[in-house]
Amino acid sequence: MIVRIMGEGQIDISAADLDVLNTLDAELEAAIEAGEEEAFRTRLHALLDRVRHVGKALPDDSLESSELILPPADASMEEVREMLGNEGLIPG
Repeated sequence: MIVRIMGEGQIDISAADLDVLNTLDAELEAAIEAGEEEAFRTRLHALLDRVRHVGKALPDDSLESSELILPPADASMEEVREMLGNEGLIPG
């Protein structure tokens, strides 16, 4: 699965890593719903760090289509709330 982190580029992650990423995504969504800014920031950074850790960065000139687009690390809670779909940032 090709993921784009806004402002950073594309990362290829395997389907085997989706369970862990979905758990982090659910925690991020819960922090947003609770309006907890500190927890939101911690969860967003944890999700993005995990994507970077488990994935393989694609070259800048890659023409792959991104299946998911994740917010940048400095996104506001409102910006991320607007990006959330029915299944969070990362569909199950």
